[in-house]
Order: sequence, then structure tokens, then C-alpha cells
Amino acid sequence: MRLYLDPGHGGSDPGATGNGLYEKNINLDIALRIRNILTSEYNNVQVQMSRTTDATVSLNQRTNDANTWNADYFLSVHCNSFNGSARGYEDYIHSSLSDGSQTAQYRNQVHSEVTKVNQLRNRGKKKANFHVLRESAMPAILTENGFIDNPSDAALMRSASWRQTVARGHVNGLAKAFNLTKKPGSGSIYRVVAGSFKSRDNAEQRVDMLQSKGINAFVDLVTISGQQWYRVQAGAFTNRSNAEEQLTKVKNAGVTDAYIIHESR
Repeated sequence: MRLYLDPGHGGSDPGATGNGLYEKNINLDIALRIRNILTSEYNNVQVQMSRTTDATVSLNQRTNDANTWNADYFLSVHCNSFNGSARGYEDYIHSSLSDGSQTAQYRNQVHSEVTKVNQLRNRGKKKANFHVLRESAMPAILTENGFIDNPSDAALMRSASWRQTVARGHVNGLAKAFNLTKKPGSGSIYRVVAGSFKSRDNAEQRVDMLQSKGINAFVDLVTISGQQWYRVQAGAFTNRSNAEEQLTKVKNAGVTDAYIIHESR
């Protein structure tokens, strides 16, 4: 499956803003996580992104690139904004399409899996004449992952672990829609842990620090000896040498107490 992954807005176009957040940054973070999960865990998946940094990309560039590349699916990731009181998740396909279309069937899978995990009000499946839905030559969906100007939704967006969960929901939907198969595991997985904390705020601060240095990380809630800990994970690998390489990066970023957990699967 060839996925064209489009983090909405970017560069001189911040998108929606609210509660100290910029939509362009939330979109990019979720999209990068989607790419990383897909390419590391699934067979026969290629991902091309409209941007991987805070770059300005026109709407025409996005759809032209996807069409030229001959993508199988176009996924555009966004956040919403309205009046501060609206909240929740919704997604869109083009207004000309029927509910029985292939695009609608793909959307049903993504919608189902994202709304299972995103902790947002489900505002439903919608249709619109958005450029990326109209001008893409392949089935396309645009997801609106909460309202950035709503304090409750914004509090979730601020959490790296929530953004990871939302990315996982998108991937689960894509995997079902396109019958993706998991890469064979070696029987072991090596997780790079960059700290464990009793306070979620402390864990999120560690995630923010790592991400400011270009290292993807998220908070994972774990129970150890009956106690809950917020564990910062900076990668999971089936190859130990890859985990050790990531561990070195994390330590070079200033996390001296980072370590690897080996788990059998």
C-alpha cells in the first residue's frame, strides 16, 4: 500500500490556533507517528509525506505530488477550531461520493478505529468539497482530531501519549482497510526507556525535551508491583543493535538514566 500522508498546514500557514497550540505542529507530530508505526511494523507499506518539517506546502503541491506518485490512499491529518465550545472528532470524504463508495468503506474502517481510542466526542462521518479530497486521484480522507480552541480537547492534544494513541488508531484503521500484514517478529522486542515517573507532568516534560532534540517519544502508563508509573518510551525494536543505537542518541540528548527493556513476544 502506497500512502500519501499529509500533515495539514505548515510553515507560514499555522492552521488553527488555541490554548497556546498551533494546529500545524499537532498535525505534523501525529503524522510522523503514523509513518513510523506503519513503516516499522507492517509489510509492503510505502509512505510519502507532503512535509516532514515545519514547511510551507501549497494545496496544489500536495495533491500533485500524491497523484504523480500514484498513491493508493491520501490521508490528511488536521485539528479543528470553531468557537471554543465545540469539541470532538470528525472525518471527511468528498461530497460527491456515495456512502457505498470504496472511499467511504475505507473511511468507515479508519473512523471506527480512531474513535475507539481517541477519548473525543464522536461528531460523525461527514462530506465536504475540500481541495485535497477533490483533487486527489485516489481515495482520500481528512481527519479532524479535536478542536484546538476547546480547553478539554487541547489538553489531550498537548499530551504526547495521546498523539501516539491517535496515530495508532489511524494505523489500525489503515491496516484493516488495506489488509496489511504485520512484519514477522524475532520473538523479542527491545524498548528504549527514557525515564519512569510517578508524575505524568514530569514524564511529559521529558518527552518534550526529547522531541525538541529530534527524538520521538511518548508516555506509556505501566503498573509495576501494583503501582502506576508514567514511563517514557523512545522506541521499540526487534533488533537489539537498533535499540542500542537509539539508546545512545537518547543518552547523548542528556538522559543519563535511559535503558533497554527486553521483552519476549
